[in-house]
Amino acid sequence: MKRFCALLLLAVGLHGPAFAQAWPSRPVRIVVPAPAGSSLDLIARTLGDKLKDRWGQPVVVENRAGAGGLLGMDLVAKATDGHTLGMGFNGPIAFGPHMVRKMPYDPAKDLAPVVLATSQPNVLAVQASNPASTVAEFVAWAKAQGSKLSYGSVGNGSSSHLTMELFKGEAGFEAVHVPYAGSPPAATSLAAGDTQALFAVAPALLPLIQAGRVKLIAATSLQRTEAMPELPTFAESGYPGFEALAWNGLFAPAATQAATIERINADVNAVLRDPAVRETLSKQGLVPGGGTSAAFKAYIAQESRTWGAIIRRNGITID
Repeated sequence: MKRFCALLLLAVGLHGPAFAQAWPSRPVRIVVPAPAGSSLDLIARTLGDKLKDRWGQPVVVENRAGAGGLLGMDLVAKATDGHTLGMGFNGPIAFGPHMVRKMPYDPAKDLAPVVLATSQPNVLAVQASNPASTVAEFVAWAKAQGSKLSYGSVGNGSSSHLTMELFKGEAGFEAVHVPYAGSPPAATSLAAGDTQALFAVAPALLPLIQAGRVKLIAATSLQRTEAMPELPTFAESGYPGFEALAWNGLFAPAATQAATIERINADVNAVLRDPAVRETLSKQGLVPGGGTSAAFKAYIAQESRTWGAIIRRNGITID
């Protein structure tokens, strides 16, 4: 009987931490809900290249763009193979539940946050000929335009869109929203004068900035970033606490073992401390993330509350 109990305890142990230590037992798939060549794709491939060495298994990046990220994250939420992760971002995680009437999954119930990968501030961009060079000057100029002002975004319900709605509410000016399908057309419309302002991530605007067609006013991070140390923040320009980040991170299906999530979290944190990885990400204007899965979960809940209120107040839907 004692021998049987000992064997039983051993078996239970193997299904606990020891089982997690054996993970992964086959190639790991990272679903990216965005096209190849996108920032999310770059992040996933940069991390995957290092994680394959730590895991002793290939890491395969699979691009599943569509429906604002919902298509790819739905695939992750419903995965049952134990070796599928997803590179989620604020759109299909924190914004979607407040804008999409029939979500194909519940981010809070069907997905397990693993680790914050990177974040990136939006920047307020205007035509180079715009007379405003500071946030205060832009607000004064915007108010003077009355109903003539329009702003572009990289898509309805995107961080680009919601950030301007937040700013409009706090600064007290009006502007008509003109959504585009991604950063390139939105930036082009700004440079051409079809729209007069745009919130977007800086790398998407770099060619137009270098060409002298677009200029930046301020960034939406609380502190200045290493990539743009000369660019002031909204927080230091009269809007304390103003923050609107484009963030992303790894997610697993909700049924994933806690020990496996801890293993992935620890390995990604180690990779994010790698100087070569940090340099690669920084060149794209990305701020490396990291931290615990619990901290990431709490951050997502906070983001959902903040942006949910803005979405409801403005009646934004993407159905």
